[in-house]
Amino acid sequence: MQAPETVPKKTRARGLERAFAIIDFLHLCKEPKRPIEIAVGMDAPKSSVYELVGLLTALGVLERADDEGRVFLGRKLHYWGLSYLENFDLTRLAQPMLEFITERTRETSQLCMLEGNRYAVVMMNEGNRQFRISADIGESIPLPWTASGRLLLGHMTDAEILDFIPDADFVLPDGSRLEKQAFIASIRSAHAEGFFSFDSLADTYTQCFAAPVYDGSGTCLSTLCLIAPKQDARANFQMYRNVLTGAAKELTAALKFGLNHKGIAAE
Repeated sequence: MQAPETVPKKTRARGLERAFAIIDFLHLCKEPKRPIEIAVGMDAPKSSVYELVGLLTALGVLERADDEGRVFLGRKLHYWGLSYLENFDLTRLAQPMLEFITERTRETSQLCMLEGNRYAVVMMNEGNRQFRISADIGESIPLPWTASGRLLLGHMTDAEILDFIPDADFVLPDGSRLEKQAFIASIRSAHAEGFFSFDSLADTYTQCFAAPVYDGSGTCLSTLCLIAPKQDARANFQMYRNVLTGAAKELTAALKFGLNHKGIAAE
């Protein structure tokens, strides 16, 4: 017979998981929603969602957006995010690196990481040209679609990679299917070279560059990325590559030794 004291703990755990799921759902929707819309969108019990939305709103984690009951992410999450940025070395140290990359190349630079078994842009510094390229921060994207995916998975075995990535994620935006062994071969090549670049699979006019940032064990913790119009990317390929890989090496060293950015990335 189950001990009575274990039941409340499991109930609280389920409630906590659903509360975070509500926050994540609103983040992905990028617009306020009524509790009933949240429940339907999450396929979750309406009574539970209404109760949690009320609690999260009372705590300031969610805020009411209008008189029709819609709610969205609250300012408290913004404050938590600022605390995270101030105390997490990677993002704190990455910002000046992104500014440096954009200053030298004029292109959009990004810090990218794994988000579960997908890829997400964590930070971005927009290019300073008239034609600007940007991406949605936090949006999860299938790893096979990205240059960063070739680097973030370099520490895994072939079997681990195939088990990690959902089969559906090998279907590319144009409906074609990326052959799995070709993807693994590109991972091995990128990992050995410490760099990867290809034409963006999400559009027809940009090229993506990615360089690895390693943790103390030599695992690719994140990537520094650069997105440029194809014509500029091809004309300045080597310079872009050198700036990006130099910045990634400097960020790796900064994480390891606690250094400050001094603008010493290679040209």
